[in-house]
Amino acid sequence: MPLPHARCLSTTQPVSTGDTFMKKIIHSSSAVLLAASASLLVTGAHAAEIDVIATGAVSGAFKRIVTDFERDTHHRLNISWGPSLGTSAEAIPVRIEKGEGADVLVMVGSEMDKLIRKGRFVAATRVDLAQSGIGVGVKAGGAKPDIASVASLRQALLDARSIGYSEGASGTYITNSLLKRLGVVDQVATKRKLIPGKELVGEAIARGEVELGLQQISELRVVPGVTYVGPLPVELQKISVLSAAVSEQAREPHAARAFLKYLSTASAAKAFEESGLDLPSPAATPV
Repeated sequence: MPLPHARCLSTTQPVSTGDTFMKKIIHSSSAVLLAASASLLVTGAHAAEIDVIATGAVSGAFKRIVTDFERDTHHRLNISWGPSLGTSAEAIPVRIEKGEGADVLVMVGSEMDKLIRKGRFVAATRVDLAQSGIGVGVKAGGAKPDIASVASLRQALLDARSIGYSEGASGTYITNSLLKRLGVVDQVATKRKLIPGKELVGEAIARGEVELGLQQISELRVVPGVTYVGPLPVELQKISVLSAAVSEQAREPHAARAFLKYLSTASAAKAFEESGLDLPSPAATPV
């Protein structure tokens, strides 16, 4: 009796529609998870918290620079403000001498050089970012004095009921040089008011504590409630170059250098200029 015909079975059985759908879901989900994991690894590997101590002269420009840098790099900047000179607890030289750490320092270049010579900051990373002159401000809505000439500035100081200045670079110049050159040291002695620490002179002007304030132009322009009158006459002007450098003890040296490079970009230069600062000559170059 002949055997019944045996049907040959294929080694590759057709997969049901349900199986195909499930495989696609699993494959798609795996791809998404892998991409997300890769993104987290990249961000985690490169993101850092950068501690920065900076002069208030760059505070206006940093409002834009910090936002753009953090968005573009995923790094986070912790900014602490202070004057480049002075003896208060918030003065940058005092803080550095007491051992306060910072990955990046931004301050008046001449004072930066002193800290570099002491081995606190890396000379090879030093870069000039901007420069600023000293200006005069009054409370918004108040009369703007004539300060266009040496004689008119002198008279404005004599007429003012009170005069405010910082303990930083601009204030040091005002007390050690400007008032002496104008011959008004004794005449204005009782109405001079030192604004110590990180507080801007403009803040005292806005509160009505001083009638006339002198400070770096960018620092006067950043405070609401202050009218910027204008710069000191050319014959009396003092230009301060603002520089940055990476600390010898930086916790995040690579991220710190990345921030310095960012400060030398065209975008950062535009922010500096729009805040009332001028670009250095020659222009800043990346480290």
